[in-house]
Amino acid sequence: MLEKNNLFALSLFPYLGFLFFMTRSGQTPRLALVGFYVLLLFVVITIPAGIYAEMAYGTSLANVDWLHGSAEAFLTLSNILVVLGFRQAVLKRRSAQKHE
Repeated sequence: MLEKNNLFALSLFPYLGFLFFMTRSGQTPRLALVGFYVLLLFVVITIPAGIYAEMAYGTSLANVDWLHGSAEAFLTLSNILVVLGFRQAVLKRRSAQKHE
């Protein structure tokens, strides 16, 4: 059976494929695409933060509030950017339809 850390590492490959195709398509709103890349940054930050939590505090990242909250800030930022990016695209589309 796969451990959660191995499963986490394996999940990066489909996500990298997702980013590749979203970027390559040229149809993803730029701000939303930045948000998807910030999510990758969240993952990159979370891994060493989890290791540090284990080594320094002897517990998981979820149990070290200041460290966990700092890492989660990147997840929040990612979500905000994705939502704002798609919101901009919807508003732009609606505006274009009104002027047709």
